[in-house]
Amino acid sequence: MATETILERIVLRKRKVDINLYQTASFLAIVLCLLPLIYFFWRLDSGALEAKNIILLSLVVIFAIIANLLVFYSLKWEKIGNLEPARVLEPLFVIILAIIFSFFAEGLYERNLKIIIPALIASLALVFSHIRRHHLEFNPYFVAAIFGSFFFALELVISRLILDFYSPVSFYFIRSLLIFLISILIFRPNFKKLNTKVKWEILATGFIWVVYRIVVYYGYLRIGVIFTTLILMLGPIFIYILAHFVLKEKMSWRNFIAAIVIAGAVIYALV
Repeated sequence: MATETILERIVLRKRKVDINLYQTASFLAIVLCLLPLIYFFWRLDSGALEAKNIILLSLVVIFAIIANLLVFYSLKWEKIGNLEPARVLEPLFVIILAIIFSFFAEGLYERNLKIIIPALIASLALVFSHIRRHHLEFNPYFVAAIFGSFFFALELVISRLILDFYSPVSFYFIRSLLIFLISILIFRPNFKKLNTKVKWEILATGFIWVVYRIVVYYGYLRIGVIFTTLILMLGPIFIYILAHFVLKEKMSWRNFIAAIVIAGAVIYALV
């Protein structure tokens, strides 16, 4: 997700795109990227139309809107490096919330300590690797990033409650379409302000989000919320390694320790 974050920063900051306009345009891009997949992967079971499940979908949409606006606000006005300690809290929030939800939704969230404990250790190691004293300035943008991570985590964990009624593609399509429609009604954006280059950049971020979220939802259905979160934490390790060997950027001791801990946690959970 590093590429997606950098692209969002470029569009919001360098291209000077308004947050509300970007919110609407980015979800339009996601919907457009999903349209070709809908024909092949559409599934919507009748259970999705039950009142309680419609309420849960509404909560997912509301929390996603809040999370995105908070993250876009922080990205527009603060450096990515300063926001990383807040952004990497999301996996930890997901794991904690999944543990809490497991007491109320039997069978949907892991209760296996062999997965939960390594996941908690790995998420704490990831947070530790990004903490720098000079980064921990609790300005409005840093606080917004923390709450953005929390609402993203809450949205993801709630999604698992209704994900069985959809295919991952159809769920993400409906979620994103609803966010787009709500955003366009509330913000009334002027898409003419976006030049061709910016439109392609937004479309690229939309494509990245589609790939990422579909992988996440498939993971939730196949191997569980916490285990999927643990596996996805391997991402930063690959970034550290590539930066070290390809970009010749020296790996910090914090990143080195975090990489070992996360890799060890995944191996332990798999064995």
